[in-house]
Amino acid sequence: MIDAQNVLGTDLQLCCSDPMTGYYRDGYCRTGGQDFGVHVVCAQVTDEFLTFTKQQGNDLSTPMPAYHFPGLKSGDRWCLCVSRWQEAKDAGVAPPVVLEATHIRALEVVSLDELKQYAA
Repeated sequence: MIDAQNVLGTDLQLCCSDPMTGYYRDGYCRTGGQDFGVHVVCAQVTDEFLTFTKQQGNDLSTPMPAYHFPGLKSGDRWCLCVSRWQEAKDAGVAPPVVLEATHIRALEVVSLDELKQYAA
């Protein structure tokens, strides 16, 4: 059982298990003291976002077999750092958000209204 809430104030739901996402690689956008990136936004990535984040130095589309990472493609769900999602929003390329799977800590950086505008 995951003891965390989402941005809607209900139990945090699974973001994705294929590929396995989350700071703890358990499929949930949970966070903790060592998650300095605060990977709490469950997003359905787009080609535009993947290009943007690669340009920012975080290549999520290239497979990395040594880390059992298949590389993401448009349509995959992934737990993003809330600050990167905000940067993408400001650049006009924010991917859709799965509210039920986005951790409540996202609200420390972005508003619920902003997230709802991008609800998947």
